[in-house]
Amino acid sequence: MNHDFLPVTWREMRERGWDAPDFVYVTGDAYVDHPSFGLAIISRVLERAGYRVAMLPQPDWHTCEDFRRFGRPKIGFLVTAGVIDSMVNHYTAAKKPRSEDAYSPGGKAGRRPDRATIVYCNRIREAYADVPIAIGGVEASLRRFAHYDYWDDRVRNSILVDSGADVLMFGMGERAILRVAEWMRGEKPFSQMRIPGTCVMAGEIPEGFLEIESSETVAGDRTAYARAFAVQYAEQDPVRGRPIAQKHQKRYLLQNVPDLPLSQAELDVVYALPYVRTWHPMYADDGGVPAIDEVRFSIAAVRGCFGACSFCALTFHQGRIVTSRSRESILAEGRLLTEQPGFKGYIHDVGGPTANFRHPACEKQLKSGACKNRQCLFPSPCKNLIADHREFVDILRSLRALPGVKKVFVRSGIRYDYVLADRRGDFLDELVRHHVSGQLKVAPEHVSPNALKYMGKPPAEVYDRFVQRYKQANERAGLKQYLVPYFMSSHPGCTLDDAIALALYMKRTGQHPDQVQDFYPTPGTLSTAMFYTGIDPRDMKPVYVPRDPREKAMQRALMQYNKPQNHALVLAALRRAGREDLIGFGRECLVPPRLIAREKGAKKTGDGGKNPKASGKPRKSLPKKTAGGGKISSSGRVSGKTGKKPTSSRRHRD
Repeated sequence: MNHDFLPVTWREMRERGWDAPDFVYVTGDAYVDHPSFGLAIISRVLERAGYRVAMLPQPDWHTCEDFRRFGRPKIGFLVTAGVIDSMVNHYTAAKKPRSEDAYSPGGKAGRRPDRATIVYCNRIREAYADVPIAIGGVEASLRRFAHYDYWDDRVRNSILVDSGADVLMFGMGERAILRVAEWMRGEKPFSQMRIPGTCVMAGEIPEGFLEIESSETVAGDRTAYARAFAVQYAEQDPVRGRPIAQKHQKRYLLQNVPDLPLSQAELDVVYALPYVRTWHPMYADDGGVPAIDEVRFSIAAVRGCFGACSFCALTFHQGRIVTSRSRESILAEGRLLTEQPGFKGYIHDVGGPTANFRHPACEKQLKSGACKNRQCLFPSPCKNLIADHREFVDILRSLRALPGVKKVFVRSGIRYDYVLADRRGDFLDELVRHHVSGQLKVAPEHVSPNALKYMGKPPAEVYDRFVQRYKQANERAGLKQYLVPYFMSSHPGCTLDDAIALALYMKRTGQHPDQVQDFYPTPGTLSTAMFYTGIDPRDMKPVYVPRDPREKAMQRALMQYNKPQNHALVLAALRRAGREDLIGFGRECLVPPRLIAREKGAKKTGDGGKNPKASGKPRKSLPKKTAGGGKISSSGRVSGKTGKKPTSSRRHRD
């Protein structure tokens, strides 16, 4: 047995001299004791406060027996679905089951149920009917109100209602968990809890709470749903936000005000806790837990993001106010990494939700909160924005000077518009020379002004300006490194014309992504509210939503117009949009005209155009040329005059 890990069996608990734990921590993820995993942080925070925590990772949910493993806990159960919402973890944007789960032993899928938080709580109630239950994590946090569920295609109740738990913790919970733990030890009813960052159920609305449309109303009225979401979105601020009430049948969901982000000193303490920094030894026979590979030698330096992209759930989870660890704390972790088994001199990442954010967007955010009706970077940087990379540059220089460190990379993505807003202009040179591992991730998402407006992303001209600056920085450094831009199809507001504009941009710039990403309506985002309602909650105006599966396939195919297997869909899209001018061999044409002859032959033979003799001509390979004259390899990579490398697989945004 390894006492460095918290107990995972009854025997390990008894060997510690415990007759029972204070808390049993149920999680849908495998047990990885690393600060990149919320379950590790929360359990270590409780341990530091003197609580006895037993871990119950990925229990057998088919009966309640596994939930009795440690006996009845003295205080209660803590439940999380894991790092990712369990439905996002299980299904693609096309609602197809995923074949792998990086947060499970050996990457094997099927180790947790759909809607894990609800299932786990139901089993706990079977085992111990009246034991207190607190739920948290991303799944609970983003489903705290009545919410649209993409997989059921309907509005579901708050997860607090459906799970039957006593309290829900939302956001980053290090401070809230200690207050909730103290409350759970007492005898006061949960309905009276007013702890920031928590939700409870009550029979009436307390004074000062702002009531929004009920769960029944928003389930049947999309306009009401948009209005309710607009209030939730506007009040999601720890400084100026008001508490919210939403009726569910005969009771009320009470969301207390969001909690303030941890101070720098508090963050430093959290990341200095005694993590083992790897997966539990019980997973050795499975080859460990794959999710650790991306973060084992990385440093989480910041929290929060004032980028506020419409499709990102960070606004509702970590919040818009950025906080960061101190230079000393980050360097201490850097030194610790050099002592870890398997360290080869490379720190893989120093960042967070957005790597180059180090402090609040402006001086007033910690005093007055983030602006209610204004974003910091969209549609253009606010005049009060403080764009300053000096501290980040100093930290990166100090890290790469540590003994044993060969290279320090920044891989978690940067906001290029924020880079351009920094008038000093030296950060990009520093980044290119020392912290890019051959390619840099950026997320323009689209190029059409119409699509970008609904995404909350800067104009394409801003991205083009960054591309030029990045190229110049590489030339000054004598390097040839690439950008990996992420693009998205079928986002609310994105029409077929917008998708064609993106395809033309990709051809003009010689970009040919191997994989593309459809918009995924995950819980808690502004974009998901638009997807469900067809309304932009910010101004209550109608917004076009591409729902037709064929149109979505067309938008996706246009992003990979160069692939022969997509030509039929691209041709259909161009015809539907009235853009036959893009069929041919012209400079901007997306598909060749001979496909028309091939289609005619297919109709006669009934072979779908697969018979090369159907057109009366031998089948030939299509010309593999980019607009810039570069050649395309069989993998879709571009070389030659374009001087650019195409996109690789998108990272998932939850």
